[in-house]
Amino acid sequence: MSGTPLEHLTTAFTEPVRDPLWGNILLTPELEALASSPPFAKLARIRQLGPAHLVYPGATHTRRAHSIGVFHMARRLAWALAARGSLSFVSKEGLCSYLAAALCHDLGHYPFAHSLKDLPLAAHETLTAKLVLEEPLRSLVGATGADPQAVAAIVDLSIPDRGDREIRFFRGLLSGVLDPDKLDYLNRDAVFCGVPYGIQDTEFVFQRVDVGPGDRLAIEERGLMSVESLLFSKYLMYRSVYWHRAVRSATAMIKKAVLLALGEAVLAPEDLYGLDDDGFYARLRGISFAPFALAEAVFQGALHPVLLDIPFDETDERHRALLDHGARLRLETEMAERAEREGARLRPLDVIIDLPEPVSFETDLQVLDEEPVKASNKARASCSSFSCSPTVFSPEVVAGFARSLRRIRVFAAELSEPARKAAADLLA
Repeated sequence: MSGTPLEHLTTAFTEPVRDPLWGNILLTPELEALASSPPFAKLARIRQLGPAHLVYPGATHTRRAHSIGVFHMARRLAWALAARGSLSFVSKEGLCSYLAAALCHDLGHYPFAHSLKDLPLAAHETLTAKLVLEEPLRSLVGATGADPQAVAAIVDLSIPDRGDREIRFFRGLLSGVLDPDKLDYLNRDAVFCGVPYGIQDTEFVFQRVDVGPGDRLAIEERGLMSVESLLFSKYLMYRSVYWHRAVRSATAMIKKAVLLALGEAVLAPEDLYGLDDDGFYARLRGISFAPFALAEAVFQGALHPVLLDIPFDETDERHRALLDHGARLRLETEMAERAEREGARLRPLDVIIDLPEPVSFETDLQVLDEEPVKASNKARASCSSFSCSPTVFSPEVVAGFARSLRRIRVFAAELSEPARKAAADLLA
């Protein structure tokens, strides 16, 4: 392996992977072997956007393609920082650990995007770390020049960093405002869904980033527009794609089926670890359990329509109660029973209340107020936070984005006036 980080990033990557979004993505032979391993191949059988293809037919791209794209963005970000002389404190092993973490960050991901995200299951980052520390991945990761333990710690924030400067730094690079994950998925998802909202000017981003005080990623003031673009793009992608009402219907149907199965011990959490999309359906089809008809309906494209759609009001006790899955199930039962007494033909299984998790719009980014200076003198006259910079995206505006996206939707197998009235009486 070449000596300095910049030399390694420039000369060691010789194996091309053709990507429809970024063109040629270059890997080292060792990273290519890692990306060809069976655990990594499983990601090719998990759609990046889960059931979103039912709304956007082109959204059939996979976690594997995304993971390789994240690696590419991570390498370009590291190269931009190294070219500025800002990675002098980084070791070759640390750099390789960061790149391996970028490539492997989704290895523990569940099927169907984030349909299972807030259920009582292990975090996919924890499952990723476990895979990285076991064979065959441990040896494959080690062969890339990375430390498997550092790779696991960069991905899984629940692993103590033990004061390691490089782990803290690379965690900040891999998960933050302008992280490689976001730069790939916003662009990739927009292209494959056929919408313009997520497209980012990544070349401009890499021209304007640097390492600021405290080893935190920073951006020059002239690059503020790239952060603004990313924030607005994320908002639009959530509004039009990720939380589209039909996508939320499919997500809620799958989630209710799995939640009931976990609650009745029909499934154990471990039964869902390591599954791809087809394996998930096969597992559910192999068990006789009435709620699994919801997942089968999603597979057939028969989604529940919207019965009620209202903003989530955190000051409303009825709305706050929905944060508890058990309370949500009980309210669904009450809603169905009320509607049935008024003549609707609804069972508790036919009514699903959907409340998305809070969406985060990260803005904790340093803004460098001066022009770039020579690598031999990295001092800056001043450094401010993004929220204090000349931008329209004040903390209040960003919080407004998050509030406007979070909506309570009630989906039901039947749309009838008794059902609408029952939903409105209990929640509106």
